[in-house]
Amino acid sequence: MLTSTVTYTGKLRTSCEHQRSGDTFITDAPVDNNGLGEAFSPTDTVATGLASCVLTMMGIKARGLDVNLLNSTAEVNKYMATEPRRIAKIEIDLSLPAAISEKNRKILEHTANTCPVHFSLHPDIEKAITFNWVL
Repeated sequence: MLTSTVTYTGKLRTSCEHQRSGDTFITDAPVDNNGLGEAFSPTDTVATGLASCVLTMMGIKARGLDVNLLNSTAEVNKYMATEPRRIAKIEIDLSLPAAISEKNRKILEHTANTCPVHFSLHPDIEKAITFNWVL
């Protein structure tokens, strides 16, 4: 089944459409790589996808644990390397509910560190996930 269609629209921009839902978003090349920087860059979507996967998988596990992760957030930083230009490091700073037990925190942290995107990224990409149990 086709997942998405990506169309190059000029000026280093793409339009991306999810086939099943029809949802769309655009990407721009970043300013430091000759782009407009007016939207997520393709590498931004990779880093953001990791954070989204982490929270989604934690949400699935939390449901089974009868734990509420509503309003949890992830702040994402992406660092690029050169020669070749690539993602070198992704930092994710999670803010999660403090009321969760230590046992469930450990389960959720393990779940986050084993999400499918985490395993799909090249092992040379450093993935630094910080869990802040503060909400």
